Amino acid sequence: MVIDGPIDGVDIARLCGRVRALLKRHQGDLLVCDVGALVETDVGTIDVVARLQLTAQRLGWRIALRHASDQLCELLVLAGLGDVVPLAAALRLEPQRQTEQREHPGGVEEGVEPDDATA
Repeated sequence: MVIDGPIDGVDIARLCGRVRALLKRHQGDLLVCDVGALVETDVGTIDVVARLQLTAQRLGWRIALRHASDQLCELLVLAGLGDVVPLAAALRLEPQRQTEQREHPGGVEEGVEPDDATA
């Protein structure tokens, strides 16, 4: 979903209604919102993002922001919403491998020093 601005108080209800309708038609649990078009962000933008997250949570979903500006990220953290509204980049899954039998996890290697008497 693309969110562009500027967003005022009237748009909040419209956006929440749009999100509600979208989520009811689809299955899943994550809605990624592209906010790259939001040029100016302020407390009103934070209010919109928080309300969208609440709307999604009421339906068993959550939102994540994609292409958020540095200013928007800073405002989210300042408002205490940095963990509540995650960034889509933070949700990427990193490939992980399982350790094989007798292999040390995390790239830890054992070594023996040549002058070590206990070896």
